[in-house]
Amino acid sequence: METVDVIVGGGGIIGLSSALELARNGFRVRVIEKGRAMAEASWAAAGMLSPNDPDHPAELVQLAALSINLYPEYLSVVERLSGRLVPLRTLATLVTSRIGGEFHPNETAVCPGLSAQEAEKRIPGLTTDRRSFCWMEEPSLDPRDLCAALPLAAAAAGVELQQDTEVLAVTSRDNAVEVRTQSGTVSAGAFVNCCGAWAAGVRHTGQEEHPPAAAVEPRKGQMIAVRVPPPLDLQYVLRSEEIYLVPRGQGLIVIGATVERAGFDRRVEPSVVERLRAQAAELWPPIASAPVVESWSGLRPGTSDGLPLIGSAGVPHCWIATGHFRNGILLAPATGLIVRQLLQNRPTAVSLEAFLPGRLTEPVH
Repeated sequence: METVDVIVGGGGIIGLSSALELARNGFRVRVIEKGRAMAEASWAAAGMLSPNDPDHPAELVQLAALSINLYPEYLSVVERLSGRLVPLRTLATLVTSRIGGEFHPNETAVCPGLSAQEAEKRIPGLTTDRRSFCWMEEPSLDPRDLCAALPLAAAAAGVELQQDTEVLAVTSRDNAVEVRTQSGTVSAGAFVNCCGAWAAGVRHTGQEEHPPAAAVEPRKGQMIAVRVPPPLDLQYVLRSEEIYLVPRGQGLIVIGATVERAGFDRRVEPSVVERLRAQAAELWPPIASAPVVESWSGLRPGTSDGLPLIGSAGVPHCWIATGHFRNGILLAPATGLIVRQLLQNRPTAVSLEAFLPGRLTEPVH
C-alpha cells in the first residue's frame, strides 16, 4: 500500500493552500481531487480580499485579519514557485447603502465616510441620489490567476496532485488512516477533508461510532461578467447590500452574486443574468449598455452559522477545513497555516473555538 504523511481531500484553494503549507514544512502530501484542481468555487469566486466586510460574523474577524496579513508572503511564494504572476487588480472598495436601509458599515476606522461628490469623483457616473458612501482600503485579485498558479506552486513544493479521483472512504487505524478511492487505497499519517461543498460526502469507516457527516452544503452563486469600453473602466470595487462590481482590467467587470440553496444545480438562469446586470446598472449606469461576455455559477461550501469548520473531524488522525462560504479566497493563507499547526500539534495562530466542527452536528438547514 502506498504511504504518505498527509492526504488532503479536495484540490480547491483551501486544500491546495493547506497542502502547500504542509509540503513547505517537510510533510509528504498527496491531494486527491474528484475533478480538476481549482475548478469549482475557487474558479467561480469574485476575488475580493475583504477582511473588514460588514457582512462578516464577528467570530470571523480575527481569522480574516490573520489571513490578510499573510497574503503578501502567500502570493510571493505562489508566484516564485509557479513562475506565474498573481497581481492585485484593485486596492480599494467603495461601499454604498441606501439612506434608511439596513446595510450600514459603521466601523469608521476601516470604512470612513465619503460625500456623494467624493464618491462620484472616484467613480464617475455613479448613482448617488439617496445613498451614503464609505471607503475601504482593501485589495482584490482575479481568482483565475490563482487557479493557474497555485497547482503549479504546490507541485513545485513537492505536493502530489491526483485529479479525477474521488475519496470513497476514510478508515482510521491505530496510527494512521487509509483512504480508499476508485483507483486504490493509500495510507497516511493524517487525512484533511477540504472537499468544500462535497465535504459531507466523505465517509468514515472502521469506527465503533461514526462521526456525523460534515455539516456543510452547497450554496449556489450565479455571476456574470460584462465589458465596458474605455475610458469607462472601474478602478475600484463597488459594492452595495445587493450587488458587487469587481474590475478585472481591460474593461472586464465581474458582477455578483446570488446566494441560493439549490443543491448541486449549476444552471445559470437568463432571468438572473438580467437581474444582476439591472442591479449593477442601477448603481453604475454604464453597465446598462455593456455586453455580457460570460455567465457562470459556483457552489460555495456553506454552514448553518456562516462560519467555517476547522479542526478535528471526530475520529483519530482526521481533520476538516471547509465551510468557508464566500471567503475561501480570503481565508486560504490563514487556514493553511492553521492546518499545519494542527497536524504539528502546535497552538494555533487564532482561537478555533468558533470553528470547531463538533459545534454543528445537525444537517444544514
